[in-house]
Amino acid sequence: MRCVNWLPVTCPTCFETFEIPAPDRQEAGSQIDYDCEVCCRPMVLTIVEEAPGELSAHAASLDDLS
Repeated sequence: MRCVNWLPVTCPTCFETFEIPAPDRQEAGSQIDYDCEVCCRPMVLTIVEEAPGELSAHAASLDDLS
C-alpha cells in the first residue's frame, strides 16, 4: 500500500492554504487544473521536483496565465 504524502497549496486568489495528495514522482513538471478547496476559484498547479523525491505544488490563477 502506498503512503499518501500531502503537498501544501496556497490559493493565488484567497491566499488560504490547503493540502492535496502528492502525485507520483513521474508527474513532476506536469500542470493540473484544480479548484481551490476554500473559495472554489480555478487555478493551475504545477508539480515541481525540488530535490530527488521531494515534490512541491506551485499555484497560479488563470488570470496570471493569460
